[in-house]
Amino acid sequence: MLTPLAAAGQALSGDTHDLARYLLQQKPDQMAEVEPGVVVPLWRGSDGRMLALKAEKTLPAVDLRSTPGLSFSVVDASTLMSSKLQYGVTPHVQAYADLSQRSWADSAARVIGSEVGAIYDAGRYSLGLSVATNSIPNSTPSLPRILPGVSPSSVNGLSGFDSSSQLNARGRLALDGSSGIDLGASVGRIRLLPGNLLGLNTLDQKALSFGVDRGPLSGSIVGRVMQPEAGVQGLTPNQRWSSIDLGVTWRLPWQGALSIGAQNVWSSGSVTNTPVGPEPDQSRTPYVQYHQDL
Repeated sequence: MLTPLAAAGQALSGDTHDLARYLLQQKPDQMAEVEPGVVVPLWRGSDGRMLALKAEKTLPAVDLRSTPGLSFSVVDASTLMSSKLQYGVTPHVQAYADLSQRSWADSAARVIGSEVGAIYDAGRYSLGLSVATNSIPNSTPSLPRILPGVSPSSVNGLSGFDSSSQLNARGRLALDGSSGIDLGASVGRIRLLPGNLLGLNTLDQKALSFGVDRGPLSGSIVGRVMQPEAGVQGLTPNQRWSSIDLGVTWRLPWQGALSIGAQNVWSSGSVTNTPVGPEPDQSRTPYVQYHQDL
Protein backbone atom coordinates (compact mmCIF):
# COMPACT_ATOMS: atom_id res chain seq x y z
CA MET A 1 0.00 0.00 0.00
CA LEU A 2 2.90 2.38 0.71
CA THR A 3 5.03 1.33 -2.27
CA PRO A 4 4.23 4.42 -4.44
CA LEU A 5 5.10 6.74 -1.55
CA ALA A 6 8.34 4.91 -0.83
CA ALA A 7 9.34 5.00 -4.49
CA ALA A 8 8.64 8.72 -4.64
CA GLY A 9 10.78 9.28 -1.56
CA GLN A 10 13.74 7.35 -3.06
CA ALA A 11 13.47 9.36 -6.29
CA LEU A 12 13.75 12.60 -4.32
CA SER A 13 17.03 11.83 -2.49
CA GLY A 14 15.28 10.94 0.75
CA ASP A 15 14.41 14.56 1.63
CA THR A 16 11.00 14.59 3.36
CA HIS A 17 10.42 18.22 2.34
CA ASP A 18 11.01 17.33 -1.31
CA LEU A 19 8.64 14.38 -0.91
CA ALA A 20 5.93 16.64 0.50
CA ARG A 21 6.37 19.13 -2.34
CA TYR A 22 6.25 16.28 -4.88
CA LEU A 23 2.95 14.97 -3.51
CA LEU A 24 1.39 18.44 -3.37
CA GLN A 25 2.35 19.09 -7.00
CA GLN A 26 0.41 16.08 -8.32
CA LYS A 27 -2.48 17.05 -10.59
CA PRO A 28 -5.74 17.16 -8.57
CA ASP A 29 -7.76 15.67 -11.45
CA GLN A 30 -5.74 12.45 -11.13
CA MET A 31 -6.98 11.88 -7.59
CA ALA A 32 -10.31 10.17 -6.93
CA GLU A 33 -12.95 12.50 -5.53
CA VAL A 34 -14.05 10.93 -2.23
CA GLU A 35 -15.91 11.74 0.93
CA PRO A 36 -13.93 12.55 4.09
CA GLY A 37 -11.56 9.66 4.71
CA VAL A 38 -8.08 8.40 3.90
CA VAL A 39 -7.20 7.62 0.27
CA VAL A 40 -3.94 6.01 -0.83
CA PRO A 41 -3.19 5.72 -4.58
CA LEU A 42 -1.76 2.27 -5.27
CA TRP A 43 -1.16 2.66 -8.99
CA ARG A 44 -1.62 5.37 -11.60
CA GLY A 45 -1.37 4.96 -15.36
CA SER A 46 -0.15 7.50 -17.88
CA ASP A 47 -3.70 7.82 -19.22
CA GLY A 48 -5.03 8.95 -15.83
CA ARG A 49 -6.47 5.61 -14.69
CA MET A 50 -5.84 4.95 -11.01
CA LEU A 51 -6.17 2.15 -8.48
CA ALA A 52 -6.77 3.55 -4.99
CA LEU A 53 -7.55 2.32 -1.50
CA LYS A 54 -9.92 4.30 0.71
CA ALA A 55 -10.43 3.80 4.44
CA GLU A 56 -13.16 5.52 6.42
CA LYS A 57 -14.81 5.46 9.84
CA THR A 58 -18.33 6.84 10.34
CA LEU A 59 -21.32 6.72 12.67
CA PRO A 60 -24.82 5.48 11.66
CA ALA A 61 -26.38 8.94 11.44
CA VAL A 62 -23.66 10.22 9.10
CA ASP A 63 -23.94 7.30 6.65
CA LEU A 64 -27.75 7.26 6.50
CA ARG A 65 -27.83 7.16 2.67
CA SER A 66 -24.95 4.72 2.17
CA THR A 67 -26.96 1.62 3.16
CA PRO A 68 -30.61 2.46 2.36
CA GLY A 69 -31.72 -1.19 2.50
CA LEU A 70 -30.63 -1.71 6.11
CA SER A 71 -31.27 0.37 9.21
CA PHE A 72 -29.08 0.41 12.34
CA SER A 73 -29.99 2.23 15.52
CA VAL A 74 -28.14 5.54 15.83
CA VAL A 75 -28.21 5.54 19.66
CA ASP A 76 -26.39 2.27 20.32
CA ALA A 77 -22.77 3.53 20.07
CA SER A 78 -21.98 1.51 16.95
CA THR A 79 -19.24 2.45 14.49
CA LEU A 80 -18.84 1.59 10.82
CA MET A 81 -15.33 1.04 9.47
CA SER A 82 -14.90 0.41 5.75
CA SER A 83 -12.11 -0.14 3.22
CA LYS A 84 -12.80 0.39 -0.47
CA LEU A 85 -10.64 -0.59 -3.44
CA GLN A 86 -11.57 1.51 -6.48
CA TYR A 87 -10.25 1.39 -10.04
CA GLY A 88 -10.78 3.81 -12.91
CA VAL A 89 -11.82 1.59 -15.83
CA THR A 90 -12.29 4.59 -18.14
CA PRO A 91 -12.25 8.36 -17.51
CA HIS A 92 -15.98 8.13 -16.66
CA VAL A 93 -16.35 4.63 -15.17
CA GLN A 94 -15.09 3.42 -11.81
CA ALA A 95 -15.32 -0.11 -10.42
CA TYR A 96 -15.03 -0.74 -6.70
CA ALA A 97 -15.07 -3.42 -4.01
CA ASP A 98 -15.94 -2.47 -0.44
CA LEU A 99 -15.50 -4.38 2.83
CA SER A 100 -17.02 -3.01 6.05
CA GLN A 101 -17.44 -3.93 9.69
CA ARG A 102 -19.97 -2.49 12.11
CA SER A 103 -19.05 -2.94 15.77
CA TRP A 104 -20.40 -1.87 19.16
CA ALA A 105 -18.49 -0.10 21.93
CA ASP A 106 -19.76 -2.37 24.71
CA SER A 107 -19.90 -5.73 22.92
CA ALA A 108 -17.96 -8.13 20.69
CA ALA A 109 -20.91 -8.20 18.26
CA ARG A 110 -20.18 -7.20 14.68
CA VAL A 111 -21.84 -7.16 11.28
CA ILE A 112 -19.65 -7.77 8.24
CA GLY A 113 -20.63 -6.23 4.92
CA SER A 114 -19.28 -6.45 1.37
CA GLU A 115 -20.24 -4.64 -1.82
CA VAL A 116 -19.10 -4.82 -5.45
CA GLY A 117 -20.24 -2.28 -8.02
CA ALA A 118 -19.51 0.30 -10.69
CA ILE A 119 -20.20 4.02 -11.11
CA TYR A 120 -20.60 6.02 -14.30
CA ASP A 121 -19.67 9.67 -13.69
CA ALA A 122 -20.47 12.14 -16.48
CA GLY A 123 -19.55 15.18 -14.42
CA ARG A 124 -22.90 16.78 -13.71
CA TYR A 125 -24.62 13.46 -13.06
CA SER A 126 -23.54 9.97 -11.99
CA LEU A 127 -25.18 6.53 -11.88
CA GLY A 128 -24.12 3.50 -9.86
CA LEU A 129 -25.13 -0.14 -9.54
CA SER A 130 -23.91 -2.63 -6.95
CA VAL A 131 -24.53 -5.97 -5.24
CA ALA A 132 -24.08 -6.11 -1.45
CA THR A 133 -24.25 -8.65 1.37
CA ASN A 134 -24.28 -8.34 5.16
CA SER A 135 -23.93 -11.09 7.75
CA ILE A 136 -23.22 -11.80 11.40
CA PRO A 137 -20.30 -14.23 11.93
CA ASN A 138 -21.36 -17.51 13.55
CA SER A 139 -19.22 -16.87 16.61
CA THR A 140 -20.82 -13.48 17.28
CA PRO A 141 -23.12 -13.26 20.34
CA SER A 142 -26.54 -11.64 20.20
CA LEU A 143 -26.49 -7.98 19.31
CA PRO A 144 -26.20 -5.75 22.40
CA ARG A 145 -29.08 -4.01 24.14
CA ILE A 146 -28.81 -0.44 25.28
CA LEU A 147 -31.40 -0.59 28.08
CA PRO A 148 -33.35 -3.39 29.80
CA GLY A 149 -36.82 -3.80 28.33
CA VAL A 150 -35.87 -1.94 25.15
CA SER A 151 -35.66 -3.82 21.85
CA PRO A 152 -32.16 -4.93 20.80
CA SER A 153 -29.84 -2.80 18.75
CA SER A 154 -30.65 -4.77 15.65
CA VAL A 155 -30.85 -4.59 11.89
CA ASN A 156 -34.12 -3.16 10.54
CA GLY A 157 -35.57 -3.64 14.03
CA LEU A 158 -35.14 -7.44 13.77
CA SER A 159 -33.46 -9.14 16.74
CA GLY A 160 -33.14 -12.38 14.73
CA PHE A 161 -31.22 -10.90 11.79
CA ASP A 162 -28.74 -13.39 10.30
CA SER A 163 -27.74 -12.12 6.84
CA SER A 164 -28.96 -10.17 3.83
CA SER A 165 -28.26 -9.61 0.16
CA GLN A 166 -29.43 -6.70 -1.96
CA LEU A 167 -29.15 -4.99 -5.32
CA ASN A 168 -28.50 -1.27 -5.00
CA ALA A 169 -28.85 1.59 -7.47
CA ARG A 170 -27.69 5.15 -6.85
CA GLY A 171 -27.78 8.37 -8.82
CA ARG A 172 -26.63 11.94 -8.27
CA LEU A 173 -27.39 15.18 -10.08
CA ALA A 174 -25.07 18.10 -9.37
CA LEU A 175 -26.94 21.41 -9.34
CA ASP A 176 -23.73 23.42 -9.15
CA GLY A 177 -20.24 23.07 -7.70
CA SER A 178 -21.47 22.86 -4.09
CA SER A 179 -24.94 21.30 -4.19
CA GLY A 180 -26.70 18.26 -5.59
CA ILE A 181 -29.53 15.74 -5.38
CA ASP A 182 -29.07 12.04 -4.54
CA LEU A 183 -31.46 9.18 -5.27
CA GLY A 184 -31.10 5.57 -4.16
CA ALA A 185 -33.03 2.32 -4.39
CA SER A 186 -32.47 -1.16 -2.96
CA VAL A 187 -34.18 -4.53 -3.44
CA GLY A 188 -33.11 -7.61 -1.52
CA ARG A 189 -33.79 -10.38 0.94
CA ILE A 190 -33.19 -10.68 4.68
CA ARG A 191 -32.55 -14.09 6.26
CA LEU A 192 -33.46 -14.64 9.92
CA LEU A 193 -31.99 -16.93 12.56
CA PRO A 194 -33.85 -20.16 13.41
CA GLY A 195 -36.29 -19.72 16.30
CA ASN A 196 -36.69 -15.97 15.73
CA LEU A 197 -39.63 -14.13 17.28
CA LEU A 198 -41.49 -13.76 13.97
CA GLY A 199 -41.31 -17.46 13.13
CA LEU A 200 -40.12 -16.67 9.58
CA ASN A 201 -37.07 -17.68 7.59
CA THR A 202 -36.77 -14.79 5.15
CA LEU A 203 -38.17 -11.33 4.45
CA ASP A 204 -38.21 -9.40 1.19
CA GLN A 205 -37.13 -5.79 1.57
CA LYS A 206 -37.29 -2.67 -0.60
CA ALA A 207 -35.97 0.82 0.11
CA LEU A 208 -35.90 4.27 -1.50
CA SER A 209 -33.76 7.22 -0.45
CA PHE A 210 -33.73 10.90 -1.39
CA GLY A 211 -31.10 13.40 -0.34
CA VAL A 212 -30.08 16.98 -1.01
CA ASP A 213 -26.90 18.80 -0.04
CA ARG A 214 -25.46 22.26 -0.30
CA GLY A 215 -21.95 22.89 0.91
CA PRO A 216 -21.48 21.36 4.37
CA LEU A 217 -25.21 20.84 4.95
CA SER A 218 -27.03 17.71 3.77
CA GLY A 219 -30.38 16.10 4.44
CA SER A 220 -31.92 12.76 3.54
CA ILE A 221 -35.10 10.73 3.85
CA VAL A 222 -35.17 6.94 3.59
CA GLY A 223 -38.25 4.74 3.27
CA ARG A 224 -38.21 0.96 3.79
CA VAL A 225 -40.70 -1.86 3.34
CA MET A 226 -40.33 -5.45 4.60
CA GLN A 227 -42.72 -8.33 3.97
CA PRO A 228 -42.63 -12.14 4.05
CA GLU A 229 -41.82 -13.84 0.79
CA ALA A 230 -44.83 -14.95 -1.23
CA GLY A 231 -46.50 -18.22 -0.23
CA VAL A 232 -45.65 -18.18 3.50
CA GLN A 233 -48.42 -19.85 5.48
CA GLY A 234 -49.98 -18.26 8.55
CA LEU A 235 -49.60 -14.68 7.33
CA THR A 236 -51.97 -12.49 5.35
CA PRO A 237 -50.79 -11.70 1.80
CA ASN A 238 -50.67 -7.96 2.56
CA GLN A 239 -48.67 -8.27 5.81
CA ARG A 240 -45.82 -5.77 5.66
CA TRP A 241 -43.82 -3.35 7.78
CA SER A 242 -42.99 0.15 6.53
CA SER A 243 -40.89 2.93 8.05
CA ILE A 244 -39.37 6.31 7.19
CA ASP A 245 -36.13 7.79 8.56
CA LEU A 246 -35.24 11.48 8.31
CA GLY A 247 -31.91 13.15 9.07
CA VAL A 248 -29.84 16.31 8.56
CA THR A 249 -26.03 16.48 8.84
CA TRP A 250 -23.82 19.55 9.09
CA ARG A 251 -20.13 18.91 8.36
CA LEU A 252 -18.06 21.28 10.46
CA PRO A 253 -14.79 22.99 9.37
CA TRP A 254 -12.71 21.06 11.96
CA GLN A 255 -13.50 17.61 10.47
CA GLY A 256 -16.55 17.14 12.67
CA ALA A 257 -20.17 16.35 11.82
CA LEU A 258 -23.38 17.18 13.71
CA SER A 259 -26.44 15.09 12.83
CA ILE A 260 -30.05 15.65 13.88
CA GLY A 261 -32.99 13.48 12.89
CA ALA A 262 -35.31 10.65 13.82
CA GLN A 263 -35.67 7.00 12.93
CA ASN A 264 -39.16 5.62 12.25
CA VAL A 265 -40.67 9.09 11.95
CA TRP A 266 -43.60 7.23 10.40
CA SER A 267 -44.20 3.48 10.49
CA SER A 268 -46.98 0.99 9.78
CA GLY A 269 -47.63 -2.73 10.12
CA SER A 270 -48.70 -4.96 13.00
CA VAL A 271 -45.82 -5.97 15.29
CA THR A 272 -45.40 -8.92 17.65
CA ASN A 273 -45.16 -7.97 21.33
CA THR A 274 -42.42 -9.89 23.19
CA PRO A 275 -40.83 -9.63 26.69
CA VAL A 276 -37.96 -7.59 25.18
CA GLY A 277 -40.14 -5.28 23.11
CA PRO A 278 -41.99 -5.24 19.77
CA GLU A 279 -40.76 -7.30 16.83
CA PRO A 280 -39.86 -5.77 14.49
CA ASP A 281 -38.99 -2.71 16.56
CA GLN A 282 -40.47 0.38 14.90
CA SER A 283 -40.17 2.74 17.86
CA ARG A 284 -39.76 6.39 16.88
CA THR A 285 -36.25 7.45 17.93
CA PRO A 286 -35.14 11.09 17.71
CA TYR A 287 -31.40 11.71 17.97
CA VAL A 288 -28.65 14.33 18.07
CA GLN A 289 -25.22 12.92 17.23
CA TYR A 290 -21.73 14.43 16.96
CA HIS A 291 -18.87 12.74 15.10
CA GLN A 292 -15.25 13.91 15.14
CA ASP A 293 -12.50 12.69 12.80
CA LEU A 294 -9.17 12.50 14.61
